[in-house]
Amino acid sequence: MMQDLAVSASASALSPIALFLQADIVVKSVMIGLLLASIWTWAIIVGGTAALGRAQKGSKAFEADFWKSEDIDRFYENASRQDAPAAKVFTAGVNEWRRSTKGGKADRDGTRARLASAMTTAIGEAIDRLSDRLNILATVGSVAPFVGLFGTVWGIMRSFTDIAASQNTSLGVVAPGIAEALFATALGLVAAIPAVVAYNKLATDFGRYASRLEGFATEFSAILSRQLDERQ
Repeated sequence: MMQDLAVSASASALSPIALFLQADIVVKSVMIGLLLASIWTWAIIVGGTAALGRAQKGSKAFEADFWKSEDIDRFYENASRQDAPAAKVFTAGVNEWRRSTKGGKADRDGTRARLASAMTTAIGEAIDRLSDRLNILATVGSVAPFVGLFGTVWGIMRSFTDIAASQNTSLGVVAPGIAEALFATALGLVAAIPAVVAYNKLATDFGRYASRLEGFATEFSAILSRQLDERQ
């Protein structure tokens, strides 16, 4: 019975909460920082995924409406008030088209180049808005393991100090300090692994979405290019 109580007490002393409470201020600061980084990471993951989903849904609906429309000018009046990235690309193209052709006869090559530039810029701005916090995921993914390692090294140094002070190398003296040190490493990995995985996934998804917007811009450019040929 006494042995069971001793084992239970030892296990509770090595629980995550106990390890945090018995850690010194440096290791506690590392643990708190890593926990906050992990929470921030998941907030970015959820927010970025939701934002991309809304953008994809909005652009898909906009493109469907665009291909059903018969009058670009009339469609523009409604599109200019929409927030979907595809609508922003379309609006940028129409605005540049109007500026380039308002004088009557337009320079074909110059107009086509300006149209491409305007829509490419709109695509870049849309993707930048959606992915503005990806750099945080990259930073957490690359830095968190080293922060956890710092906590580990500090905890092990503290354990050696305790051993030297007590002149006792028994497991009961060494285990708590080693455990809290390794716990810091574990927290670093808990923060870093989702950040790295999410960064790679979201970066790929944003790249695919950018390619879709570029495809829409190319098709819209072809329509405007044909209208430009008809004006000459």
